[in-house]
Amino acid sequence: MSIATVNPTTGKTEMIIEPHSGLEVDQRIAEAAAAVHALRRTSFAQRAAWMHAAADILDDQAAGLGELITVEMGKPIAQSVAEVVKSAKAMRFYADNSATFLADAPLDDPTQVGASQAWTRYEPLGVVLAVMPWNYPLWQVIRFAAPALMAGNAGLLKHASNVPQAALFLDTLFERAGFPKGSFRTLLIGGAEVGAVLADARVAAVTLTGSEPAGRSVAAIAGDHVKKAVLELGGSDPFIVMPSADVAAAAATAVRARISNNGQSCIAGKRFIVHDAVYDEFAAAFTAQMAALVVGDPLLPETQVGPLATEPGRQELIELVDDARAAGATILTGGTVPGAPGWFYAPTVIADLPDNARLVQEEAFGPVASLYRARDREDALRIANQTTFGLSSSVWTNDPEDESVFISGLDAGAVFVNGMTVSYQELPFGGIKRSGFGRELAAVGQREFCNLKTIWKA
Repeated sequence: MSIATVNPTTGKTEMIIEPHSGLEVDQRIAEAAAAVHALRRTSFAQRAAWMHAAADILDDQAAGLGELITVEMGKPIAQSVAEVVKSAKAMRFYADNSATFLADAPLDDPTQVGASQAWTRYEPLGVVLAVMPWNYPLWQVIRFAAPALMAGNAGLLKHASNVPQAALFLDTLFERAGFPKGSFRTLLIGGAEVGAVLADARVAAVTLTGSEPAGRSVAAIAGDHVKKAVLELGGSDPFIVMPSADVAAAAATAVRARISNNGQSCIAGKRFIVHDAVYDEFAAAFTAQMAALVVGDPLLPETQVGPLATEPGRQELIELVDDARAAGATILTGGTVPGAPGWFYAPTVIADLPDNARLVQEEAFGPVASLYRARDREDALRIANQTTFGLSSSVWTNDPEDESVFISGLDAGAVFVNGMTVSYQELPFGGIKRSGFGRELAAVGQREFCNLKTIWKA
């Protein structure tokens, strides 16, 4: 198993890191289990002070951490720095709101259950294992770690093997800020070793963000051991444009949605479903803007699209586009591999996709957009719901009836009207169908890894 930083811009190996031995993994689980007992003796105010201190560390090191992220996974530097800042903001959000989110809730009239008092209380589950991807190497982890630690849980992180420097930074972050030793620990292990960690009696629950196969595997192990799981898996989000929409704004936003994070985001518009009345206008604007994007070294401020994070990831994208081309789809722009070193792929727009093309059902994890022409509202809704995914969605319309129909009819965990899907710490995040189950962020995300205890007093 290789745990290494391989710079996707150059293809060169920057650092190789030795995985943890079985003894080291056991020691780290033991430290996390001990930290749970220490955390339960602390107050929300104390944990909040530590969480604010951890957020300060991120803000103080934002520039350096941004460069680290870009070198490890290739996103444009401005986006990497923004990820660090966003992570710090979420940490402060949970520091300031956890006491409210997890406050005891008394029953208004306890006499109706024969009690003098009755209430519910949220308590931590214990050690929670997080299996996290490389595409947002800080944000994906922090949006789990901040609410989990503020609730009094401890965390174990199995990060993607191509972002080990980010994983090692996170291993020490919370302890540096004052949290008890072991409150958050990184496990440098391969995917094959996750099952044994999850099966360990000291681990209470698991959260995974990643592929559907990985989610299936983790969910099966969690189920076998009767442990709580939250899964955020793939997405092929529809981006619907109706006749009443501001087409120019929709096209510009569609470009940002598709190329954010070099196109490697689960919650991004991937399938652009456009009403026949405005299809030609949208397609022309969208294609022209995608073709004009600056592709290059992500450390340069003018770069808009960097390389894909891994060589296998680029190869999967190549195969999806080649399959669509062979099936008869039209490549409006892109569909090529630049000759430069690194794992680049040209921003691509594909139209006229036949039903048998893999792109119709599979997720394109890179700067590749699929265009669909819809006859009417019902046809747009049919196309939007035809995949097995149901993460998020975006609808562009100024017609109240359109808005109502799509909000109610879309099979998705979220609907954004006249805007691009974004994760906010104030709003729950997660999907349905094969995009997973459970929620992250907001109050409900924090409560996923708490025991809701009922107290009845005579």
